[in-house]
Amino acid sequence: MALTVELVSPTERVWSGEAIFVSARTVEGDLGILVDHAPLFGVLADGEVSIQGIDGDTTVFNVSGGFLSVANNRVSILTETISK
Repeated sequence: MALTVELVSPTERVWSGEAIFVSARTVEGDLGILVDHAPLFGVLADGEVSIQGIDGDTTVFNVSGGFLSVANNRVSILTETISK
């Protein structure tokens, strides 16, 4: 089983696909998200979002603010700006 992940900015969908691990920094601290993670909603802090795809490749993005939502093995990351 895998996580379905979408990373989007106001202008584009930057990353979409299946992943085995996602890490992000929120205003409350760093999060690591695996399959069957408890539902949550977090406010992103400026920093890195790391997505490890099912192929094992890890992609790292720098984000500025936004929100992260986890429910039913779906991770939605909405951010104001993204750079790779």
